[in-house]
Amino acid sequence: MSTELTLDAIDLRVLRALQANGRATYDELAGEVSLSPSATLRRVKRLEDAGVIGSYVALVRPERVGLTLTAYLNVRLEKHTDSHKRSPMDAFRASIQGWPEVVECHALTGEMDYLLRVVVADMAHYSRFVMDTLLKHPSVQDCKTSFVLDRVKSTTALPI
Repeated sequence: MSTELTLDAIDLRVLRALQANGRATYDELAGEVSLSPSATLRRVKRLEDAGVIGSYVALVRPERVGLTLTAYLNVRLEKHTDSHKRSPMDAFRASIQGWPEVVECHALTGEMDYLLRVVVADMAHYSRFVMDTLLKHPSVQDCKTSFVLDRVKSTTALPI
């Protein structure tokens, strides 16, 4: 349930602390934000109920689980025509939900329609994904790939 919520300085301290360590106990969190554990628990619960905190996850290092290749793909879809019962964008959005290699997908302005972040084991896995899945999708017209050479900065923490 998402509601409008005004965040104060303490809320922002709680969020920064949780972004740094989502497994912190309420006692640890309370010490960091200068509140009692019960007041901290209420703050966190309110932030969760308002949808500010969406979930808690473990961040897995891809290379530690054999996923050593990251690529960004710009994807252009065919244009919508009156003969389509379902728009190409709707069909594409539905399909990517079932593609585990795609860990992020963003709709874009400009020449291309979507930007995908794809994480795979190696070039052979990448090639199979592009040739057997992405380019066989009826909505996909074109794609252009950039491969990640080095991860210079990677964070999930928002600048709050």
